[in-house]
Amino acid sequence: MPELPEVETTVRAINKFKSKTLKKVVIHNRNLRWKVDNEVISKTQNKKIKEINRRAKYILIHFNLSTLVIHLGMSGKLRIQNVSDNYFKKHDHAEFIFENEKIIFNDIRRFGSIHLMDKYEEHKLIKYLGVEPLSESFNQKYLFDLCKSSNLQIKKLLMEQTKVVGIGNIYASESLFLAKVRPTKISKKITNAEADKIVKSVKEVLKNAISVGGTTLKDFYSADGNPGYFTLELNVYGRENQECNLCKNLIQKVVLGQRATFFCSKCQN
Repeated sequence: MPELPEVETTVRAINKFKSKTLKKVVIHNRNLRWKVDNEVISKTQNKKIKEINRRAKYILIHFNLSTLVIHLGMSGKLRIQNVSDNYFKKHDHAEFIFENEKIIFNDIRRFGSIHLMDKYEEHKLIKYLGVEPLSESFNQKYLFDLCKSSNLQIKKLLMEQTKVVGIGNIYASESLFLAKVRPTKISKKITNAEADKIVKSVKEVLKNAISVGGTTLKDFYSADGNPGYFTLELNVYGRENQECNLCKNLIQKVVLGQRATFFCSKCQN
């Protein structure tokens, strides 16, 4: 599933379309997670793009009076292709066509979505999202205040999108390893010092993943065709019964909130 680094990598790849005019949108299959509304076609034709950015795992393409909001879901991806190229892949559901190039939305499992919003900040999908983990708002005090009254395990708390966005399963496991905090630890037992380490580790892991293009688990590619390489640097995720890179203890696996969770019982307390 594309997480924050993969979405950020995708946003950076399509950012070259900023200030360009979207000629038209072609929808091949409206039946995504939510049915694609006709306004996505009718109200974006020949509109100039003002800005392209991200909120959580939503890709935001801003026009003067509205915002095109794309979520990649479980298996979605964007790719850039020349307009003159008729190459078509199975599960290509939408095309955003510009003068010389087009952005294609491909989604095998169809859990992704495409919306047009007048005031995206007030939409139910966006309104209740938590802080961005790479922002100054995500700091030691913020995390410690969240933790001190919570009975959630710390990994589950980090993945609560209403509290902090975009920290998916891979990055939560990797960040907690770097912070030397066990993912099963109850949040209200997290100390100030541990909260500080977790915040710093989350930022470091996410920045590192973004810098190398995200994580390739199956077939993630950025919109510009480049694969992610963060799997080359994973310390715990997916490494059950392999030696810890630091202490040679075997990595363990547990299931938290129906998600596979990996940690080193010696390095993480």
